[in-house]
Amino acid sequence: MKLIDAEQLQEHLKMNLSACYLLYGDEPLLLQESQDHIREAALRRNFTEHFTVTIEGDTEWENIFRIFQELSLFSSRQTLLVIFPHKLLPASMKDRLGQLVQLLHQNILLMMRFHKLTKAQENSPWYKALAPYACKINCEKPNHQRLPAWIKTRSKSLCFDIDLPCIERLCECYEGNILALSQLLTLLSLVYPNEQLSLPKIEPLLNNFAHFTPYQWSNALLEGKTERALLILKKLQQEEHEPVILLRILQPDLLLLVTLKRAMAEVPLITLFQQHQVWQSRRTYFTQALQRLSLNVLKQGVHLFCQIEISLKQDYALSIWSELETLSLLLCGQPVLSLYPQSFTECFFDEP
Repeated sequence: MKLIDAEQLQEHLKMNLSACYLLYGDEPLLLQESQDHIREAALRRNFTEHFTVTIEGDTEWENIFRIFQELSLFSSRQTLLVIFPHKLLPASMKDRLGQLVQLLHQNILLMMRFHKLTKAQENSPWYKALAPYACKINCEKPNHQRLPAWIKTRSKSLCFDIDLPCIERLCECYEGNILALSQLLTLLSLVYPNEQLSLPKIEPLLNNFAHFTPYQWSNALLEGKTERALLILKKLQQEEHEPVILLRILQPDLLLLVTLKRAMAEVPLITLFQQHQVWQSRRTYFTQALQRLSLNVLKQGVHLFCQIEISLKQDYALSIWSELETLSLLLCGQPVLSLYPQSFTECFFDEP
């Protein structure tokens, strides 16, 4: 099945219109825009009637099947959007999807919207049956690697050009907030139509609307990106995230790093990732951290983590953001814990 990013969809639709589109992701703006683009392209090809069905526990599937079997008297071609719940699909629903795929024909264009597509779904019979006729559209929120290209593509579609310093500044101010970023780019297209934008032009219009999650902070630590890790930490503090949540998210990553570091001299890293069920999407992060950090630094990290947690448990109202900053610097490879004697950290670890 062909995979297309949401920002590439319009170019695809100029040349092709598939029988089925699987939209998946967590960004409402990209999901809505993708649906609209597909419907507009379908309308140009005489798909003039549209139905939307949200799947719930009491959904009457027979009514959905009837749409495929009965053409309207007033239109010859139809589009159908089926919105699935965030939770995993039960076995009975998979059977229904198999029936739905069998009913697909040239006068129906089917859109299916999921919060995410799992490996189990991609290995299911209904998915494999759709593969020759369908495209899946990635509507996930662009991460910091994809965001510069997303901004470039978006600005091009709005008929203005933007230089690299502008893109970097927009990423800094709007990462994680695609709706606000999209609104700003639309505003820039109105204020500076058909122009090459530079940083002095856009700076007065910028606001710090970036939004991050604690998971992005943890990933930045594994990557060793000091500035990014501290930027995310500062933003999480401004948004009044609970520090204990950050600790709970970082703890398994930190302990797993120690385990992997000790074992990787004797066991291939790919085997260790499989044994510890490390997600494929996060293996690059762990590989980077293991190459960069020594076992001694990881011990210091665990020691500092324990000290922070003990302090927080003794006084839950205590501010630990400066300690989290120190921990961030340490795990990004900065030598900040020379004041902790090696003998003190060894009490947490017994070498094999």
